[in-house]
Amino acid sequence: MSNTLSKKELIARGILSQNPIFKLALSMCPAVGMSTTVVTGLMLGSAVFFVQVFSSLTISLIKNFIHPRIRIPTYTLVIATWVTVIDLVLAAYFPAAYAQMGIFIKLIVAFAIITMRLEMFACKESVSDSVVDGAGMGLGFLIGMVCLGFVRELIGNGTVLGYEIFSFKPFMFFILPCAGFFVVGLMMAFFNWIEARYRARMERKS
Repeated sequence: MSNTLSKKELIARGILSQNPIFKLALSMCPAVGMSTTVVTGLMLGSAVFFVQVFSSLTISLIKNFIHPRIRIPTYTLVIATWVTVIDLVLAAYFPAAYAQMGIFIKLIVAFAIITMRLEMFACKESVSDSVVDGAGMGLGFLIGMVCLGFVRELIGNGTVLGYEIFSFKPFMFFILPCAGFFVVGLMMAFFNWIEARYRARMERKS
């Protein structure tokens, strides 16, 4: 399969039309569990971005040496390697944030979005396109986590980045896990609207 999308379109696809959280609804448990604040959303999103990009790069580089029967175990091994790297870096340099994220960093190994992109794109396309695709999907997840964290922290705690915005806690329900799915639903509707506007703009240009 030959990719026909430009680098810009690959990035836009990961952020909008194939956003891991708001369009594909993948890796929802960590998305809901870790998006209670902007900081936790940013940290987990950044970790996933790192693992997605470098896993896509690695698989694209070695794709011709992977036997079809062991491709999934190979993906898992590569992902686990980069998860170990980011796990050790966060533990060493960002211990407070690492303590908040706990086991969710290690669970990145099982994130469906990363394995899916390796299977659908990185094992078939060029290194440069695979890296850009990984960056697009990673950015999509990162932006989704930050958006969810912003909304839930603001409405649930009345703060943003720990700074008090309201002198009271408006709706503490929003920081509970069950409320995360409600916020995701609202954000899905918003992203659908953004995507529709983007497509309309691209159609006018063409």
